[in-house]
Amino acid sequence: MNIPNELKYTKDHEWVKIDGDVATVGITDFAQSELGDIVYVEVETEGEELAKDEVFGSVEAVKTVSDLFLPLSGEIIEFNEGLEDEPENVNTDPYTEGWIIKIKISNKEEIEDLLDAEAYKELIAS
Repeated sequence: MNIPNELKYTKDHEWVKIDGDVATVGITDFAQSELGDIVYVEVETEGEELAKDEVFGSVEAVKTVSDLFLPLSGEIIEFNEGLEDEPENVNTDPYTEGWIIKIKISNKEEIEDLLDAEAYKELIAS
């Protein structure tokens, strides 16, 4: 299971890469393996300001649909349009080609609530 140490994680199995006041978000290697083959990624909230834990989109796999929850409050400033043609990138490369959105963070204090790699490993082991 690939769990990069430099990223932050949520209990909902999203990863977060912080770069100044912008956060890149995707689903973890664990999440994509649990979902199975991803066939569609939907994000209709681009340009919207959302609060932490609000649903910002969904991932559709062959057998299920899973909501995506915003890990930090902010404005969704970008959607990975490459996923429209190649949603399978979430499966094959969840931390690079498979990123889903970028957020302009509105409350940096919320970063403290995210899990580090060790805490995320403990979460998925239980």
